[in-house]
Amino acid sequence: MRSFTYSAAVSIVAIATFSATASAAEMRGVTATEIKIGQTMPYSGPVSAFGALGKGEVGYFKMVNERGGINGRKVNLISLDDSYAPPKTVEQTRRLVESDEVALIFSSIGTAHNTAIAKYLQSKNIPQLFLASGASKFADITQYPQATVGVQAPFRYEARLYARHALAKNPNAKFAVISQNDDFGRDYLLGLKDVLGEKYDSVVTSATYEIQEPTIDSQIVKLKASGADVFVIAATPKFAAQAIRKSFEIGWRPMTFLSNVAVWISTVMEPAGVEAGTGILSTAYVKDPDDPAWANDAGVKGWREFMKKYVPEGDLHDTNYVNAYNSAMALEAVLKACGDDLSTENILKQAYSIKDLELPMLLPGIKVNTSATDHVPVDQMQFMRFNGKTWERFGELLTGN
Repeated sequence: MRSFTYSAAVSIVAIATFSATASAAEMRGVTATEIKIGQTMPYSGPVSAFGALGKGEVGYFKMVNERGGINGRKVNLISLDDSYAPPKTVEQTRRLVESDEVALIFSSIGTAHNTAIAKYLQSKNIPQLFLASGASKFADITQYPQATVGVQAPFRYEARLYARHALAKNPNAKFAVISQNDDFGRDYLLGLKDVLGEKYDSVVTSATYEIQEPTIDSQIVKLKASGADVFVIAATPKFAAQAIRKSFEIGWRPMTFLSNVAVWISTVMEPAGVEAGTGILSTAYVKDPDDPAWANDAGVKGWREFMKKYVPEGDLHDTNYVNAYNSAMALEAVLKACGDDLSTENILKQAYSIKDLELPMLLPGIKVNTSATDHVPVDQMQFMRFNGKTWERFGELLTGN
């Protein structure tokens, strides 16, 4: 079983110091010297490229621990492989809760995967923070009262912006959508429907794929035959690259929008062929370290120094590591705000009261905010276009809420 974990050596601290705050029984996964948190990541399987997120987060807390931890406690992040299979996510999450006794689940990846463990975590009173998913469903506090959406703009909001942009260029646009056959893909369809309304059924042709499929070429050929002049790719990296390449090969040149989970140059645009991807549109909410605009930016310089020291094997062109940095920094802020009270109740209270938190790798102007009635940390994005070498941002910050 492959896993990534980091725990600093436990220092000797008087037990009286710990018992003077809250009792151990009230603070699951917490000792005088440590707070234990857990997550699942696809270190193997069809989207193993996303494992970079977990590796970056493990590296971040290694850095935090070397600096003394959080309020005197080291963070022990236990990061387990689930192969991007929801049943394995459930199995590994049960291990984290019942065997490792973690205080919270942090940044586990996948929409279907987080859905599969949500009710279980609620029954065990375990916070589910900064999910590695932009699914809007997790913003529903009646269904997911102990969860926060990740430090990313929700997929449904993103799709709304794509629909609005396309209609501004062509009010009679016809849309084709390739989407993963799960809640991740369906969120993009819902976002389009929010904007298109009653016209949706008459102007949208959709095709889906299963994560186990070897290729989606036949779906792309079908979508071209619809006559659509707008193409929305709601896919993970492997299938996004296939969609870009196949549409180019068959001479289909619609206005194309690419899910912002699949904008990586090294794992999507280059495998697809940069010529095929030139002109594709997407959205950004983080700083792209490859963008010359950030060459002298203090935040990007700090991120590069972090990567060099704590994730030296990481691909500096892979923005998953930027997302890891942001998510881990947001959790660090929550845990700092908890002080010595690391009970579930206080962790949730602090997670739901973030005010104007600025993260150095978010785009300028985007701040993290949450409240008891708003569990979406980020809701702003900026459009960007692939020029054959890098992504170029344009326009103002927009929100799809």
